[in-house]
Amino acid sequence: MSSSTAVPGQSPIAETAPLSLCALEPHVPADRLVAEMVPPPRFDSVRFDTYVPDPDQPSQTDAVKVLDEFAHGLGGAHATGAGRKGSARSGSSEGWWRFGRKTAPASGPRGVYLDGGYGVGKTHLLASLWHATPAAPSLKAFGTFVELTNLVGALGFQQTVQTLSGHRLLCIDEFELDDPGDTVLVSSLLSRLVEAGVALAATSNTLPGKLGEGRFAAADFLREIQGLSSHFRPLRIDGEDYRHRGLPEAPAPYSDEQVTRAAYATEGASLDDFPSLLDHLARVHPSRYGALTDDIRAVCLTDVQPVPDQSTALRLVVLADRLYDREIPVLASGLPFDRLFSDEMLNGGYRKKYFRAISRLTALARDAKGLVAQ
Repeated sequence: MSSSTAVPGQSPIAETAPLSLCALEPHVPADRLVAEMVPPPRFDSVRFDTYVPDPDQPSQTDAVKVLDEFAHGLGGAHATGAGRKGSARSGSSEGWWRFGRKTAPASGPRGVYLDGGYGVGKTHLLASLWHATPAAPSLKAFGTFVELTNLVGALGFQQTVQTLSGHRLLCIDEFELDDPGDTVLVSSLLSRLVEAGVALAATSNTLPGKLGEGRFAAADFLREIQGLSSHFRPLRIDGEDYRHRGLPEAPAPYSDEQVTRAAYATEGASLDDFPSLLDHLARVHPSRYGALTDDIRAVCLTDVQPVPDQSTALRLVVLADRLYDREIPVLASGLPFDRLFSDEMLNGGYRKKYFRAISRLTALARDAKGLVAQ
């Protein structure tokens, strides 16, 4: 269904037809990629004291305490890594957050790795760490793993090292290794940054030593994977997906007519049929998916169908992440989002990415309920 097709009898609030994501091919300059390495809008105002730990999951409370000390431990570090010489706060025996030295102390790695399931608040905590670290925003970087590899693609390896080595902290959300090339690239990049004195923090659903497992011949790249693991101290965060905690089930898909009417009645909404959008994503680099949603206030999709292949599925995961970061509701007809991916995909090496996408799209579908006239 074309987004420019009028709906009989519709009196839209918007003066023009809905936008079409398929008609957009944004260009993103490299300097924008660097400038936008900050927590996404959804996490602008999060702080440690706005994180609500599940009382039945003590690891969540412990994580807040550990990360708070992590942030304060960065207070004496300069961009070069040479700052006041310090130690962990009194009473602590860990010592792994002594960030006053140029390189990581022998007692432990110079980073923390938040490991846990979907929706336990890892990104909330990572963004809170970014906000709590006593440094100017220009000395802190926050981005997803995909955005980090895209930055290397845009700037080149050496320029990326130069750009980020002056930072006090690099936060990497959704740390995943999808192929051997990424393994070697990220291992080399993080090693160079740690040598330059940059502290690291990352989130993932996979422990550092298990990265890449089930996706490629991880054993062939064991040295690189172990090198990555050595940069981080794992911090486990247990709990259930807060997006489903005490919330109603995701709304069932709407009809094509309901979705189209809502798109015409919502200023700033986009309207595309799902198969066409998937085709378009193949022509736009994933580093531009965020820019693709600039000025979009709601995404309306008709004819949602199962994703046909793994490459398409991985692109959809990136788009889902960008939509979720920007809190853009998604209204859809066709299949419910929990049927997007085949059983083979959900049982394969990328299953954690697909479950995250389902979780996030479901949350955005809930947010879209108000777009449909009752």
